[in-house]
Amino acid sequence: MIERYTRAEMANVWSDESRWASLLEVEKAVARVQARMRIIPQKASAKIQAVNKLSSANIKKREQITKHDVIAFVQEVADKAQDAGRYVHFGLTSSDVLDTAMSLQIKRSWSIFSAELLKLGRQLSSMSKKYKDVACAGRTHGMHAEPTTFGFKLAGYLSEWIRQYTRLEVAFEEASTGKLSGAVGCYSNLPAELETKVCKELGLKPEWIATQVIPRDRHAQLFSALAVYGGFIERLSVELRHLQRSELQEVTEGFSKGQKGSSAMPHKKNPISAENLTGISRLLRGYALSALENQALWHERDISHSSVERVILPDGMILVHYATARLRELLESLKINDSKMAENMSLSRGMLMSSRLLVEMVSKGLTREEAYEHVQSLSHNLGRDQSLSDACLEDPVMRELFSRQELAKIFAPSKASATVKEKIQFVCKKFDEISRSHRRGNK
Repeated sequence: MIERYTRAEMANVWSDESRWASLLEVEKAVARVQARMRIIPQKASAKIQAVNKLSSANIKKREQITKHDVIAFVQEVADKAQDAGRYVHFGLTSSDVLDTAMSLQIKRSWSIFSAELLKLGRQLSSMSKKYKDVACAGRTHGMHAEPTTFGFKLAGYLSEWIRQYTRLEVAFEEASTGKLSGAVGCYSNLPAELETKVCKELGLKPEWIATQVIPRDRHAQLFSALAVYGGFIERLSVELRHLQRSELQEVTEGFSKGQKGSSAMPHKKNPISAENLTGISRLLRGYALSALENQALWHERDISHSSVERVILPDGMILVHYATARLRELLESLKINDSKMAENMSLSRGMLMSSRLLVEMVSKGLTREEAYEHVQSLSHNLGRDQSLSDACLEDPVMRELFSRQELAKIFAPSKASATVKEKIQFVCKKFDEISRSHRRGNK
């Protein structure tokens, strides 16, 4: 991933150094268990455990000759293990180590990503509660519909965040399996018991049945979950972009001292973070397609998946972590213009209350069709500076149905209903439960 969209914490997990360290971690765990099971000498295992940081440069030099990165890696480890080198990679095939090490990297990625994901959820929860009473226009088809509150809008995104977190947690867990079952998965050189014990040491689940590789449906599921999560990022980002339009100006992205919006137009303050996140979501969907294409490998395995995964795994993990952090930072610096929200609501001249008026008319004895047509006619024929409330006061049918006080109540400025506040409280409580569960799981 390019440096522009990279945060160091996640990038470190997917660096070349970290990759070789993860492979070495698997080799060491295998040697430890093999020694305990008396498959290799204890002294040999001890020497393998003593192998420390590997040189990526040396491994690359070896690969230029071998044309095989895992063999180059094994040669480097074997040289460092000296006379115990012949027991390095004992009974294993390349994918035993590659796939198990990759699962370690995926698991570590979740640890970092989930922490950032929780920060985003916490920000949404905080803002949902803070703005629960800030009235704004709800819009359908881009047009004013009924009043809502900004806090309730955000609570809807928090509700989706909870589904996204649950889905991602399962997907990362499903992609964190290990396999040490040999060239075609039949345990021809090592017992299944060794696989179970090594995976336990590494904090992974052993794959039930593998071929030469861990089945790629697991990774397809993971990237599909990332793509769906990208849809969440995009949905919220697009909403924030719309609300920042010059015609609306209900929210504004933070704008730091010295920041510029346009090389040609000095007045510009553009929704660049929300636009950036919209684009990143497109990349995440593309990675999902690539992962889905990796499922159908030939027989017990071919190598067509390898080139794809060398790109989408590090890039996907780094990018989704970056996007989550940037979205949180966008929300933290977001300026909420509640006076502009109120001003925009007034542009509809009371028509935001048309559905409430419709219900009250039916309650007074009109059929729904009669009430609907009458409110529609009044709404579509308002005078230049006339509100729907004014039209009702002048309309004989409405004057017969309602008193001035009743009409004033119908058209009163909207406030968050008790139900809306309960819904916000409910979803924030659900977030708190996930947050507590995450903390317990990390202890």
